[in-house]
Amino acid sequence: MGRRRVTLADVAKATGVSTTTVSLVLAGRGRDLRISEEVERRVRSTAQELGYRRKTLSVGLRAGRSRTIGFLSDTVASSLLAGAMIRGALEAAHQRDSMLFFGESGGDPEVERTLVEAMRDRQVEGIVFAAMYTRVVGVPEGLDRGPAVLLNALPAACSSLPVVLPDEVGAGRAAAQVLVEAGHREGIHLVGAGPGLDDVPPNSIAATERLVGIRQVFGGAGVEEVSARWCPKWMPEDGYRATGEILRRYRPRALLCLNDRLAFGAYQALAEAGLSVPDDVSVVSFDDHPIASWVRPRLTTVALPHHELGAKAVEVLFAAAEQRSRPRGAPVVHRVPMPLRRGESVKAVRAS
Repeated sequence: MGRRRVTLADVAKATGVSTTTVSLVLAGRGRDLRISEEVERRVRSTAQELGYRRKTLSVGLRAGRSRTIGFLSDTVASSLLAGAMIRGALEAAHQRDSMLFFGESGGDPEVERTLVEAMRDRQVEGIVFAAMYTRVVGVPEGLDRGPAVLLNALPAACSSLPVVLPDEVGAGRAAAQVLVEAGHREGIHLVGAGPGLDDVPPNSIAATERLVGIRQVFGGAGVEEVSARWCPKWMPEDGYRATGEILRRYRPRALLCLNDRLAFGAYQALAEAGLSVPDDVSVVSFDDHPIASWVRPRLTTVALPHHELGAKAVEVLFAAAEQRSRPRGAPVVHRVPMPLRRGESVKAVRAS
């Protein structure tokens, strides 16, 4: 059995004063109520010796705050890739003297509803509802009954909850700009999505928005990609297969892959064809997956800012909690910039 928790009554008995006096001293109100310094000193010393700990949740509730927020996700908590999202949320919460309650649903709506109820029952000050990858979600029942933020997710139905998303359109522009600035004007192929904005994996907001950003830069520079290969999944084998199809018809000068796992597969196909990166073919990608730093040469990629996304969600949540009334209508979408990580996979070329 565990050790019995030391109570206020235990401290009062050992000190020789009332429980009320002990409670006032440990709450920092001794001076206000003219409790002597000697009594304060004895109470605090005895409490420390006995190992007394205040019930911080109850103290916070009496002060009008629980100092806790909920973080509910589909699979973020068990994902190695998006774990930084939770670390960012934790750090932002700690900076505001608050703690996080975590829950993971596996994408089950009933589990989501139950977890939301459990968090509201514990009087959390707000809830961050996070998705592993950017997608449209059904807002769990009860989520909008108090301050809440959607992280990496857009609501499937009308909702006024604020949203925090990575700036995928800006990321598409950054990736395309790398190739344009390096002088690439011909022989560019897309791997993973396209040619149309609807030619993307199911429910992939990132793919569509990345394509929009890419086309903005290419259109402004007068560049048109030679081909675009849609892939049902963005795994290495898909990138390998798509690059092989390109090589059977074309001699590419640059590949713009929609994520790093596709790029990894592209590297293998290029190597088997006797082509080197970047001397023969430049490669640019997205996500800053650990693969990007493992491959040689190191991959140039636009990073998903998981840590910053988590921190921003908590910041937006606290701002929402401070508002007396939630604005109605379209949700406010907060975009977090995706930074470019330059590797050695792009070679400057002379314009032909």
